[in-house]
Amino acid sequence: MDELNRLNVNEFKKIDKIPLVVVLDNIRSLNNIGSVFRTADAFRVESVFLCGITACPPHRDIHKTALGATESVDWKYFETTTEAINLLRNEQYTIIGIEQTVDSISLLKYKPEGKTAIILGNEVEGVGIEALELCDYSVEIPQEGTKHSLNISVCTGIVIWHIYAQLI
Repeated sequence: MDELNRLNVNEFKKIDKIPLVVVLDNIRSLNNIGSVFRTADAFRVESVFLCGITACPPHRDIHKTALGATESVDWKYFETTTEAINLLRNEQYTIIGIEQTVDSISLLKYKPEGKTAIILGNEVEGVGIEALELCDYSVEIPQEGTKHSLNISVCTGIVIWHIYAQLI
C-alpha cells in the first residue's frame, strides 16, 4: 500500500471531499451498501446517507465489500429518505434522483453545479415516489442492451465517476 501512496483513514478524514452526498433509499443488499462505501472512498465523496431499511455499519456483510471504507467515509442514518432530503435541501444541495422517469435527463447531459445529492433506490422498487417528488430532477444512465436497469452498486459507481470527472 505504501507504493500506491494511499491515504490512511486519518489523512482521508482531513482532506477536501467532492461536494457530493450519496443517499441510499431502502437498499436491501448489504453487499451493495458496502460497495457504495468503497466507491465513495475511492472518489472522496463527502458522505453517505443510509435511509429506511438500509443497514448501517458495523456489519460483517457490509464490511465484506466495503473493506474498511465505512471507517473513512462519513455516514448518517435517517428513518426516512424524505428526512434526509429535507436536511440536504436546507443545506442548499441540488437533489438528483437516479431513476428512469418520463422527465429524466441522460447522465451524459448532466453537469453538476454546486453541492449535489444523488438518491439511489431499492433494488426492486427504485427510488421511492415520496423521495422522487422532492428531487430537483431525475437523471438516468443511458442503456442500449436488453436489460432496463443496473445493479445499484454499478449504477452508483457510474454516476459518482461522472460527477467526479467533471469536478476535478
